[in-house]
Amino acid sequence: MNFDRNTILGFVLLAVLFFGYFFYINKEKAAFNEQARIEQAKKDSINRLKVDTAAQARQARYNDSMAQVGAAGQMDSLIRGTEQLTTVETDLLRVAFTNKGGQPKYVELKGFKGPDSGFVRLGGAPGDRIDYNIITGTNASSSVSNFYFTGGQVAPGADGSQVVTFRLNTPNGPVQHQYVIRKGHYMMDFNLTVPTAAAGGQQLTLNWSDHALALQKDIDYERQMSAISYREDGDYDDENVLGSGPLTFEKPVNWVAVKQQFFNQTLLAKSNFASGTVQWTTPQGDSAARNPLIVNATASMKLVLPATGTAALGLYYGPNDYKILQQYGNDLSSMVNLGSGMFAFVKYLNRWIIIPVFDFFRGFVSNYGIVILLLTLFIRLLISPLTYSSYLSGAKMKALKPEIDKLKEKHEGDQQAVSMGQMQLFREAGVNPLGGCIPALLQIPIFFALYSFFNSAVALRGEKFLWADDLSQYDAPINFGFHIPLLGEHLSLFTITAVLTSLAISLYSMSMTPTQDNPMMKYMPYIFPVVMLFIFNKLPSALTWYYTVSNVITLLLQFVIQNYIINHDKILLQLEENRKKPKKPGLAERMQAMQEQQRKLQELQNKGKKK
Repeated sequence: MNFDRNTILGFVLLAVLFFGYFFYINKEKAAFNEQARIEQAKKDSINRLKVDTAAQARQARYNDSMAQVGAAGQMDSLIRGTEQLTTVETDLLRVAFTNKGGQPKYVELKGFKGPDSGFVRLGGAPGDRIDYNIITGTNASSSVSNFYFTGGQVAPGADGSQVVTFRLNTPNGPVQHQYVIRKGHYMMDFNLTVPTAAAGGQQLTLNWSDHALALQKDIDYERQMSAISYREDGDYDDENVLGSGPLTFEKPVNWVAVKQQFFNQTLLAKSNFASGTVQWTTPQGDSAARNPLIVNATASMKLVLPATGTAALGLYYGPNDYKILQQYGNDLSSMVNLGSGMFAFVKYLNRWIIIPVFDFFRGFVSNYGIVILLLTLFIRLLISPLTYSSYLSGAKMKALKPEIDKLKEKHEGDQQAVSMGQMQLFREAGVNPLGGCIPALLQIPIFFALYSFFNSAVALRGEKFLWADDLSQYDAPINFGFHIPLLGEHLSLFTITAVLTSLAISLYSMSMTPTQDNPMMKYMPYIFPVVMLFIFNKLPSALTWYYTVSNVITLLLQFVIQNYIINHDKILLQLEENRKKPKKPGLAERMQAMQEQQRKLQELQNKGKKK
């Protein structure tokens, strides 16, 4: 067979390509095999680590178990058993008691829905317990929550209550936990019987651990509204869970509570705890949005056992409702934040006016949005004298506007002369330039009272109105799907209505008063609503709905009073008559004299500079 030169060259190139291809494939295969070997080595390492970790966990559990057996002493047989639950129901509560530790495992509030649409559940998180140490033998002691109690059956009480009793036999006498649950009450009695020999003395350290889980959709806001509350030496106080602990009590403590925005869990000693400490931790950072834990709190309270060995305690699992808590006394109702800090005095407005009126309207109106509307109308009627006084002052200022404009033309560029002329004009006409501000300032406490009320009104929780699913939380019909700094991930429609109506009020008020030369005053009507947008966007929709209704009423009142009630011609005549009357020295005269002195001093300084 004859091959020409080109054919031979083609076979050579083809052979080179084949060799190159096989070389590349083998190299890739080797690299793949090496990578597979590395990945397998990683998996083997992880598996060995898992095995080691599992083995360590099993060893740790075994060590803990052996430690518990050792600590149990003569009671080692009582740390082995099966957990059994006893459920007690009333019209308000469903309480699940466990025989392990002889205590409530969790409590469900039948009148309130939780985030999962089931009943609100308080307690029941891993680590939640009431605990103390007991003597179990010679040189041995153990936590009572390690033992399985006997009993736990429900028995009727003499007053129609339900009584659950747990018993634990110790070498030094029986320990007993008795709970009394009554219809119509969120507070249950907890009668604790511990022989002093079993307690190791007359003083018992009672440890109460509570992991409070989120019950609102906005975890960060709920955390801001949550606190560690207590009553020490007869005085109520609290610490926000975002603060730092621990709290140390040197004086007698009546009760200590973990208070969330709308619910609380409280441990109460009817004869007081002698002293104690509370410490807590709160999730921070990005994990807070994914972690339903509001706060993890542990109270260690010193309880002096009476001679009988039985201490009368109480446990409250329920809403932060002012009237409900008030019936139990001991300042428990102070947990409902109706005013705090520099505005603490507004709590009396809430207690004596807002709450009674709100309860009156909701007694015959089922829709809480309408209840808020009626409450707004009542408040505006209550402050109507202040409102009228403010609008009347504005009308007087408007009547003087032409003369003020002439002063500005006459003393153009001399702001001090314009101010002095205005003061002279106000004095002659008998007009108080602050007449419109003072009534507005007097309304500020009402706003802060309602801010506190709507943030703590558990009755609004879960109530729907228009597009709002829950009046106790912000409405969020507009959700961005991403976070905007200062604003959040949503836009509240009630906030938009509140901002727009506030802007309308500001613009209308500016049109009714003399023009301002100060640029900041000119732009203030626009700045304030923008600030409101960021502040109000996460507030309860009940508050922003109230603010919207109040603004609409304000606009209507301004228009009606200014155009149909106030007689501007009569005001002008009255101002002219005031000018004819002899004037007594007053605030306006003193201010004018001060301005005159300041002007003369300025002129002297200017002359000195020229020399």
